Amino acid sequence: MVKKVVIVGGGIAGIYVLRNLLARREEVEDGLDLTLIKRERSGWVSTCGLPFALRGWYEIKRTEINEPKFFLDQGVDFRTETEVTRLNLDDRAITLGTGEELSYDYLVIATGRKPSVPDAVLKSELEGIYTFNNELDAEKIEASIAGAKYAFVRGRGIIGLQAAVAFATRGLKTTVLGGPPSLLPSSLDPDMGEMVKKWLEEKHGIRFILERKEITGVKGDGGRVRAVIVGEGEEIPADVVVIARGMKPNVELALDAGIETGESGGIVTDRALHVKRGRSYLREVFSLGDCTEVIDGVTHRPRLSQLASTVVVQAKVIADNIISDIKAQPSLYSICEPCLSPTVAEIGGLLVGSVGLTTEGATRAGIKTLSGVATKLVKARYFPGAKPLTLKLLFDAYTHKLIGAQMVGESTVAERVNEMELAIRAGMTAEEMRNTERCYDPSLSLLIDVTIDATEKAIGITPVY
Repeated sequence: MVKKVVIVGGGIAGIYVLRNLLARREEVEDGLDLTLIKRERSGWVSTCGLPFALRGWYEIKRTEINEPKFFLDQGVDFRTETEVTRLNLDDRAITLGTGEELSYDYLVIATGRKPSVPDAVLKSELEGIYTFNNELDAEKIEASIAGAKYAFVRGRGIIGLQAAVAFATRGLKTTVLGGPPSLLPSSLDPDMGEMVKKWLEEKHGIRFILERKEITGVKGDGGRVRAVIVGEGEEIPADVVVIARGMKPNVELALDAGIETGESGGIVTDRALHVKRGRSYLREVFSLGDCTEVIDGVTHRPRLSQLASTVVVQAKVIADNIISDIKAQPSLYSICEPCLSPTVAEIGGLLVGSVGLTTEGATRAGIKTLSGVATKLVKARYFPGAKPLTLKLLFDAYTHKLIGAQMVGESTVAERVNEMELAIRAGMTAEEMRNTERCYDPSLSLLIDVTIDATEKAIGITPVY
């Protein structure tokens, strides 16, 4: 009998589950009946590419990797601009906004996230105020840039900062409201975050307000926003406002169905990504992506990991386990390892990367740390393009194992983030990292890399330059 798989949510999480199942459909003797339901009108969109479209690098439309027709032509019931209103787990069915019910053998919840919007903004009906969560938001923001002089961004994470750079690049005088003490606090310690702030101030003229203030009001003219009021009365000119802070898991459907959420607010799953209801995990219901809680690879505590790189792994696990269950082959079964959340971003010409814990994260987990920071060129100083990189490494003070890495520079960041993730997973100590051989060519690298200097500083050894 054909097995029916219904995926609720068409962001990268839902799409990657669909892609994995499509690739393995021939493994199922009776076939798979695949349905994906999403609110947006698009097919598969690279949301990570949207801020760069706003900078004028390419048209927003180019971020749509596959249109709905691509999936429809493969026999997928790919439903856009469609709302799911209820998950009926007892009857293995979902209800759509139209009243239609769809049955399933396997259900995948990929409902994503939603922005946290200040009350003063929620109450406003002025044009020019947007969140930044999908391509529709990007289209509205882009339309608002024409004729605008001032931009205001609430949020100091990657999305907020990339939006601010887009505005500044397009000639708007831009203000970013965040909180103390620094930028990108989930990825960077304050000393590293300050480097990003200084770069954006000097290179792009962006103003930052990093204080314990919130938007307390907005002012408009002719139905359009013209100013944002911050704190007790500071009025900041703004023709376009973007709210990009505090992305919360979108879990209302799951909660209404009795599915358990955890201390992070995300849906609780087992290692195979089955959801939990009551005392049991449901064999036929899975969850992944921004709406789902993960286990941290260092602290082993629950948290969120709202990253595309996390989703790609989770999607493979879910596809493995659906195929394993259908074929009754335990050897195909798969689990999700604890998350380290490697992160990299280009922000106005500066590359920022991190993996593992920050100092604050380690403190919250009760882990004492040793840390070392070093700045060095990425290749010999006499070669063109020899740019500096600042690297910060965090080690467990007791075991000396690497537990976190942060870096800011203009090149070689992404590959270093991946290297540091592998080092954390392998449980490498500072001493092992210090004495590990590294490749060398003066046109590509230094004989003694910045990694060695940061490691030696962390354990109290004076680096040899």
